[in-house]
Amino acid sequence: MRRTLLRPTGFVDSPFGHDGKVARLAGGLGWFGLVELIHVGDRVETELLPVAGIESRFDDAVGAQWAALTRPRAPLVMGERTIRLDQPQVMAILNVTPDSFSDGGQFASAEAAVQAGFDAAQAGAAIVDVGGESTRPGARPVWEGDEIERVEPVVRALAGGGVAVSIDSRKAAVMERAAAVGARLVNDVSALTWDHRAIEFVARSGLPVVLMHHQGSPETMQQNPSYPRGVLVEVYLWLEERIAAAEAAGIRRENILVDPGIGFGKTVAHNLELMNGLALFHGLGCAIVLGASRKRTVGALHNEAPADRRLGGSIALAIKAAEQGAQLIRVHDVFETVQALKVWRGLRDQALTPRLS
Repeated sequence: MRRTLLRPTGFVDSPFGHDGKVARLAGGLGWFGLVELIHVGDRVETELLPVAGIESRFDDAVGAQWAALTRPRAPLVMGERTIRLDQPQVMAILNVTPDSFSDGGQFASAEAAVQAGFDAAQAGAAIVDVGGESTRPGARPVWEGDEIERVEPVVRALAGGGVAVSIDSRKAAVMERAAAVGARLVNDVSALTWDHRAIEFVARSGLPVVLMHHQGSPETMQQNPSYPRGVLVEVYLWLEERIAAAEAAGIRRENILVDPGIGFGKTVAHNLELMNGLALFHGLGCAIVLGASRKRTVGALHNEAPADRRLGGSIALAIKAAEQGAQLIRVHDVFETVQALKVWRGLRDQALTPRLS
């Protein structure tokens, strides 16, 4: 069956002087004047059209996608905390693991992890994402008991101190225990496919959830990943299916966020294509989470720089995500990323300030 997907492009700094010629992206701080129509059938074809008059080209299905692209995202409710999604926010990565690709062992003790979490919140992170299992390429699963032992005291202390905490896990038992001590969002790199009980728990708990695209498992995902119809199209359609499965299980659409899964079963070229076309995913009608911090793509583009020397490239990708309306940007280097986004926001605010003669 032929499908048409809509990718916003032709971004402008402000809508002033462009009445009827630009549209606002997901109720955020971006406007776009062009749309790439991606026609998906036996082969993939594209055409580029101006926003002006484009709605006359839509059938009901494409019209619904257009409405999703331009509709404001509701704030993210995490217990007593509410996170605005009309501007980019930072989600801090806190790995309580001995073997994560970038910071493995750095916060392996609960005390060090808790302090790092509070430091991240003070530096401007809206959410601290606590994980107890590495999912780097080649990583093996961790027993859920060990994972709970790693994350429970950290989640408890941070949530008790007023920090908005998410739990980064594929396992229902870990999600449930973390929620019991204060986690208010589930971030599952398997998009609720690894543990069949996970989707039931998320639906029952009412917690918001991040569904991340992946191809294969951490043990095998980098063994010749392939996307015959193009990575943008296939990731979009896969996430669409996972959203439908989540809704069928009783998870409300407004509680679903999506992550294209940079580095999870993708080559460097795939990752770059996803970054260039990130705005496509607003058509799913969910907030976008982007996690590209310190990943191999940065090193591949700069003399194989090691993970702890990828700050500049990580910030470049964070700004690219912000420009395309990503609502949550998941990072290791919170202070530096928050500063970069504040400068980006200052530029955007100036562009949105009417000029006075």
